[in-house]
Amino acid sequence: MDIIFLRDLRIDTLIGIYDWERRVKQTISLDLEMATDIRKAAATDAIDDTLNYKAVAKRLIGFVEASEFQLVETLAERITEIILAEFNVPWVRLTLNKTGAVRGARDVGVIIERGTRG
Repeated sequence: MDIIFLRDLRIDTLIGIYDWERRVKQTISLDLEMATDIRKAAATDAIDDTLNYKAVAKRLIGFVEASEFQLVETLAERITEIILAEFNVPWVRLTLNKTGAVRGARDVGVIIERGTRG
């Protein structure tokens, strides 16, 4: 298994349960690891034969910017569903950071792993 990753993809969105969070966009940060097989792309040197991380980033930026979830757990789950369903990835690990959500902590968030086999 090979992994294509994106680190620290920052996106502004409405996220949270408190009144002020429902009015002010906050920046979340995504770290993604996506399983794939890069052998064909390595042999052909063609973008069409690999997982296009720019396309993944563009799709997630659009989705997250338009979302208004209360919980980071819900947002994380929806993000992994998009990656698995739309990018033909058998496994994904997502770290979602909500920087500054807790005073005294650099960041908080969730790490989830999902695959097409459960």
